[in-house]
Amino acid sequence: MLLILLLPNRLSEITPSAFTRLPLEALLLGFLLTLPGIAGSALRILATGLLGLGLILKLADLGVDQFFGRPFNPVLDGRFPRDGMQWLTGTIGQLGSYLVVAALALCLIGLLRLINAALSSLQTALAGNRGARVGLAATAAVWLVLNFSVPSIAARPSIDWLTSHWQNARASLADLKQFDAGVDNDPYANTPNPASFQKLQGKDLMLVFVESYGRTVFDQPDYARYVRPRLQQYAAELSAAGVSMRSSYLTSPTYGGISWLAHGTLLSGLWINSQSRYDRLVMSRRPTLNRLFQRAGWRTLAVQPAHTLPWPQGDYFGYDRIYAAQNLNYRGQPFNWITMPDQYTLSAIQRLERPVGPRQPLMAEMALISSHAPWTPLPRLVDWQDVGDGSIFNQAREGDTPEAVWQSTERIRGQYRKSIEYVLETLVSFVKTYGDDKLVLLVVGDHQPASFVSHDSASHDVPVHLIARDPEVIKAIDGWQWTPGLIPDAQAPVWRMDELRDRLIRAYSASSAF
Repeated sequence: MLLILLLPNRLSEITPSAFTRLPLEALLLGFLLTLPGIAGSALRILATGLLGLGLILKLADLGVDQFFGRPFNPVLDGRFPRDGMQWLTGTIGQLGSYLVVAALALCLIGLLRLINAALSSLQTALAGNRGARVGLAATAAVWLVLNFSVPSIAARPSIDWLTSHWQNARASLADLKQFDAGVDNDPYANTPNPASFQKLQGKDLMLVFVESYGRTVFDQPDYARYVRPRLQQYAAELSAAGVSMRSSYLTSPTYGGISWLAHGTLLSGLWINSQSRYDRLVMSRRPTLNRLFQRAGWRTLAVQPAHTLPWPQGDYFGYDRIYAAQNLNYRGQPFNWITMPDQYTLSAIQRLERPVGPRQPLMAEMALISSHAPWTPLPRLVDWQDVGDGSIFNQAREGDTPEAVWQSTERIRGQYRKSIEYVLETLVSFVKTYGDDKLVLLVVGDHQPASFVSHDSASHDVPVHLIARDPEVIKAIDGWQWTPGLIPDAQAPVWRMDELRDRLIRAYSASSAF
């Protein structure tokens, strides 16, 4: 009972001192258990349920905080059990996932029985014991004194923690109501087509989301001492080849995962920081950046190599074609969860959608996934002419098994850094190989990696790079004050990710469009 009440809801706070405090709830519970008869039994059963629920919520807090840097929110995170079940089914099969769920259910039942037995023993010891009541009352008085004089000994009441969860849930519901009221209010919904994106006429815009590419690679010394020199070298190589670059930071609505919230935010121009908001967005009439390009004459693509199941939400965004794992026709072996390496994805789109000759300009939204956990094994960059159907990557891989890597946080961080280096090297090589005057790359990190990789103090900021050979494309955003090259200055502007859509529309459309 004491362990449940004292268990912190953040992994970093689980220290020996956390379990040396005195929780007020334990004293109150002990006093109530001294009540005889039916009242005492009913209170014991109620306490069993509340302690079990409290433990589940604390474990949920621990898990969500470890990956997403925030406590569990039942309004925002209600989808996690379903997503977890889908992940289990895809990993160990349907039967295996059912067995895991059954095992968890049995553990929960066993836990409740154990809590009830412990409380029953305590109740038997306290029942009818007047001295116990006096002792509990005296201890409660001491607790009140300690709470004001030595607060480090008197544990924070669990009711404060539960109240915080309740307030967060209520605030989330109010936020969704406000979101529903404004989701369809878009000043650019009826932008005249001929003037839209006039400064990008004839260009192929590739909006590339890089998985887990966060500001931590520039700010954390363990990453920066490797990544910064590489990007300086890449910027020099691209500049020598006549390619211009600008870089800055955006604040992502998500952290550690749930990449589609970042995609939805940038494309819609709305702050999509929860699954509930995302679900409402894809049911709305608000035009995305993709759809606005489509109306203006671009062929719009979604390139989603991680998608192995139907994606009905894709209809909302306005794609002429969706490339997923199945129709990208990769014939090599997957890299654990990663269906195909990023070099193959880029090569396939170059081959399938950028042939020589007259054609529509492209607006391709791409999600590169080689920098997704578990970050091992990793592909090696090969000659673009050798990529073919991807079978070459059966040999072009390196790294230990996830089981070996994930025994050490330092090894995990090392593999994460290498995965980011691979993606950046691949993108730069793609530009050097296929970067004609038509190509415009807008490269955006979707979110920071999980907090145990990015370090607990990391922000939600992610890098953004604009890369183009045509200097007029770069000139159009001179007023943004982005940093030349591939490394944003510490003073580079930091915008929320939902601001970028409207800024792009204004920067690249003729003034008569508004």
